Amino acid sequence: MSVVNEAVDPGEGKTKMDEAKKDEDRVAKGVKPVAKSNSMYELYQKIYPRSISGVFRNIKWWMMGILLTVFWVGPWIRWTRSGDAPDQAIFIDLPGRKAYFFFIEIWPQEVYYLTGLLIIAAITLFYATALAGRVWCGFACFQTVFTDLFVWVERKVEGERNSRIKLDHSKTNGEKLAKKALKNIIWLAISLAVGIGFSLYFQPVPWTALAEIFTLKAGAATYGAIAVVGGGCYVMAGFAREQVCIYMCPYARFQSAMMDEHSLIVTYERWRGEPRGKYSKDADFSQRGHCVDCGLCVQVCPTGVDIREGTQIGCIGCGLCVDACASVMKRFNLPTDLITYDSVANQNARAEGKPEPTKLIRPRTILYTVVLVLVCALMATSLATRSRLEVNVLHERSPLFVPMSDGSIRNGYTFKILNMERVNNDFVLTTRGVKGATMEVLGVTNGKVKEVDLPVQGDRVGTFRIYVSAPRASLDGATSDLEFVLINKETGESIDYDTLFAGPH
Repeated sequence: MSVVNEAVDPGEGKTKMDEAKKDEDRVAKGVKPVAKSNSMYELYQKIYPRSISGVFRNIKWWMMGILLTVFWVGPWIRWTRSGDAPDQAIFIDLPGRKAYFFFIEIWPQEVYYLTGLLIIAAITLFYATALAGRVWCGFACFQTVFTDLFVWVERKVEGERNSRIKLDHSKTNGEKLAKKALKNIIWLAISLAVGIGFSLYFQPVPWTALAEIFTLKAGAATYGAIAVVGGGCYVMAGFAREQVCIYMCPYARFQSAMMDEHSLIVTYERWRGEPRGKYSKDADFSQRGHCVDCGLCVQVCPTGVDIREGTQIGCIGCGLCVDACASVMKRFNLPTDLITYDSVANQNARAEGKPEPTKLIRPRTILYTVVLVLVCALMATSLATRSRLEVNVLHERSPLFVPMSDGSIRNGYTFKILNMERVNNDFVLTTRGVKGATMEVLGVTNGKVKEVDLPVQGDRVGTFRIYVSAPRASLDGATSDLEFVLINKETGESIDYDTLFAGPH
């Protein structure tokens, strides 16, 4: 029997050693090891963020408190309105097809205001990014806020970072099941509160709505909204976490187009930190970099980014690594700001010993400022000068016209008057453009008239069925221009609406 010795590829051995080293690094960073796979896609690696204190952590706590307070308190703010209008300051009335925001009332026909609001939000986001990178992602995004809250709960129940890693790697036992169950119960309670808080923006009396929800008397739409919003919060903040920021959020993909070398972002002073090395009592930092390779900046990162490798798509600009590095530098009596909020231009200038060219005012920010001011001014002017009266006219399509026995031609119209004021109004309707035209309004007139009074209740839409008749000789052909003229009898405000009067060829 012969023995065949298999040749071993030195390159393959080196590759395996490199992979083993990477696995050790992952464990050191608190990343849960995963099974090997030949997939072209990176397998999920759970992140265990470590707690840290500092300036940016305090800012995040304050932002979380403010934003969550605004979210849950919003439906309870009262705003006095006349008539039977709801007294809820922020309210979306789906049955009534209106939205209220303090003194602003938006009708469905004014949906362009929503477009303007979205444009303002987008430009503000671009402006903030040009100034300070992904500052929105790090401090104000709802995904960041709720993920922070859920991680805080996880830390309180399961312990600090090392304890959570150990718990996840331990065998299933009573203690592990109890901690996991308690954590998920608290997560579900928070998610339920989020879903209920969202639903209250669509119901005019919060106390009544809460009572109906907890006594199972609310409608299916309410429970559906709670399930979708609350369930989304539970999944996204509890399990998806950084995967949303890295893979799902489109903002991370196009943010680089809004930043330049003067944008303030989380950066690492490579020229000062390298070559890095472990700290020792006799270390001479004059002969090496200031980075002691402690890995704390990676351990506190909610997305698992190593900022020392440069700006990455996973970095949300939260600044926690800045706090972590500053605490280490102070411990070793080294200058802080090894990791800091700074611009690439400043970093390069500091590395070369040149003045730091901080430029907050530059063409990009000036453009965003001008556009933002213009859009805000346009929105404010439109809201201040908008008419509280609107008319919509729909011509009957089948048939377009009807020949009458007296030789005249009749057209039918659905005439809608939107009285956006909270007082009842009377209007006078007449026509122009077609000589000899007369009107009949179902339920209002008895026979043909030249003008007609149309009453419309306050904050309502008055709908009328109108038939306009005209002599055949007055028509210009297949179509003639017809103009409805509506006049408010109280204020004298007038609205003209141009339409067509159809006739035979």
